[in-house]
Amino acid sequence: MLSELEIQAVIGFTGRITQGLILHPDNEHIIYPLGSTIVVRHIISRAQTFLRGHDNQISVITVSRSGDYVASGQRTYMGFQADIIIWDFKERSMIHRLKLHKVLIQSLSFSYNELYLASLGGIDDKNMLIVWDIKAGKALYGTPNRDPVNQVQFYNQSDEKMIAVLNTGVQILTIDKLNKKIQSVDVNFGNVKRTFTCVAIDKNDKYCYCGTKTGDVFEIQMDMAIYKRLAPVKKLFSQGVNCLGLLPNGDIIVGAGDGMIAKVSYQTMQIVASSELLGGVTSITFTNDYTHFFTGTSQSNIYWLDTEKLLPELRNTCHYERINDVAFPNNYSDVFATSSLNDIRVWNAKNRQELLRIQVPNLECWAVAFMNDGKSIVSGWSDGKIRSFLPQSGRLMYVINDAHIHGCTSLTCTSDCQRIISGGSEGEVRVWEIGKQTQVMKSSMKEHRGRVWSIQVRRNNEQAVSASADGSCIIWDLKSFTRVMCLFESTLFKMVLYHPEESQLLTTGSDRKITYWETFDGQAIRMLDGSEEGEVNALAITKEGEHFVSGGEDKEVKLWGYDEGICYFKGQGHSGTITRITISPDQKSIISVGAEGAIFIWKMPESVINAKAQLELPTVQSVKKQSEPQQQSQQQQTQQAPKDSQSQKSNPAAKSVKSGTKSSKK
Repeated sequence: MLSELEIQAVIGFTGRITQGLILHPDNEHIIYPLGSTIVVRHIISRAQTFLRGHDNQISVITVSRSGDYVASGQRTYMGFQADIIIWDFKERSMIHRLKLHKVLIQSLSFSYNELYLASLGGIDDKNMLIVWDIKAGKALYGTPNRDPVNQVQFYNQSDEKMIAVLNTGVQILTIDKLNKKIQSVDVNFGNVKRTFTCVAIDKNDKYCYCGTKTGDVFEIQMDMAIYKRLAPVKKLFSQGVNCLGLLPNGDIIVGAGDGMIAKVSYQTMQIVASSELLGGVTSITFTNDYTHFFTGTSQSNIYWLDTEKLLPELRNTCHYERINDVAFPNNYSDVFATSSLNDIRVWNAKNRQELLRIQVPNLECWAVAFMNDGKSIVSGWSDGKIRSFLPQSGRLMYVINDAHIHGCTSLTCTSDCQRIISGGSEGEVRVWEIGKQTQVMKSSMKEHRGRVWSIQVRRNNEQAVSASADGSCIIWDLKSFTRVMCLFESTLFKMVLYHPEESQLLTTGSDRKITYWETFDGQAIRMLDGSEEGEVNALAITKEGEHFVSGGEDKEVKLWGYDEGICYFKGQGHSGTITRITISPDQKSIISVGAEGAIFIWKMPESVINAKAQLELPTVQSVKKQSEPQQQSQQQQTQQAPKDSQSQKSNPAAKSVKSGTKSSKK
């Protein structure tokens, strides 16, 4: 059995899930999904704990009224069962894993007294509604539905009544315990036709409010099953209503698809206050006193608002699209940068907060790196330009126009900060000389026929190696700008690394193999099966070269022993393909980024850190052993030649000459 890698922290929030952000009833924790992991974060201390048990992306999450239970559902592949997990919040442990639904869990709801859990399947599950006994973990009642159902919600004062929001209407459901059935009554909307999305029920179970894709809100009298009023009176919400919240005085908080958050008056059904947020509003969760609330948006931002004026305060932010690259500054572990669609973000590694955002609209950043002196961030973009920014202000320093025709896909910098080596999607590797005012192309080396995925430079800046999708890795001479050696394999190379001793290369790609190469003659020494399922995209190696890390389409971070070629640790948490991995300069953490926009910070295992310490100890002892005979020989020399020392005292010039010859001999 492989040991589990411990998650140290995560940066991310799957904002596209409706009502995915929940403030726990204790008013101290917020709960939200990130890929296949549920994150429980303390609001003040920002300490994180994780609920891990799903093997695919979480699709829905809910918390019981008392806060004792958390329930989560996932999506899975066609034909497979989708799990529901009921968690004990205090113990942070799994209570039940419920298996009946297929492909997707659409909605979950706890009953008033926390006796039952209602779960709703997707279209592939025939929109099956199942009511579960929480204590026993068994299914009690179930019924399919012809129309697609978007949400199911228990009443606030009853364990036997629910509301189901269908695409074409709304149903009031009652559990018939005698006949073991679920009875349904359709709400009468007359001639009005809408596509319904969400529901919010008032505390007394008299009225409920349903949002629609058209952008209006229906008020429904629940005992009569008829609709009473429509809101807003004049202007509809753009891009539909995604979520609703109710205040104690009856006012409605509406979250719209265009990013508007609005308060609608209960009496007049008109908008009283509103604010614009970044991304469509998907979650609304109130504090216990209803004075403030959190909202989550589709662009993975978390805001804190007051219920009076709806003034937004940005509390948390992260990537919402695929992350392409991650980089640390040279020998500095407190800060790292990530690149994604539209922007580069610089993060504080300790408190996981965003320090800087560099935005270039409508473009994608494919590669990012810090110069060794830390004075600039260099990046490659989909428009073919290389852009350099100041790391503190984010101000643009310079742009290399038309660096590559169809986008700059990879880049790296030399250790003297005078050159950038970049690779493009058309296969060219180019060397740029960076001056104070000028950026000059020194050479364009065209031998690859496919996209250049990775470039690495040797420490002496005399050679570089590039990995391409055409199935070749080429070692280049950076003085004569010619090919030194070429490595061929029937694969799309995704990553290439120099071993710290620079005598070997490590490559990976679409054939799922991790290959060791000899740099002297270009021969493959060893091949490992990096994954059983998908291609391996990312590699990172420790400073000593004793261990390396891999990740790819199997969504697992794997830690390997370099000499043994054995995988010792495995980390699960990503719900998308892992695109890049790096190890912090202090060797204490591993950072992996994925296609779902998540950043996972993994703790380097103690056994690996201890192994490094043990490696360093014998070298110190050996140095001591070597120094002992040298000291003895020096003592003998001094005893033999006392006259020389007396002459040195009288002649300082001779002393300096003798010391110079000694140092040169050494």
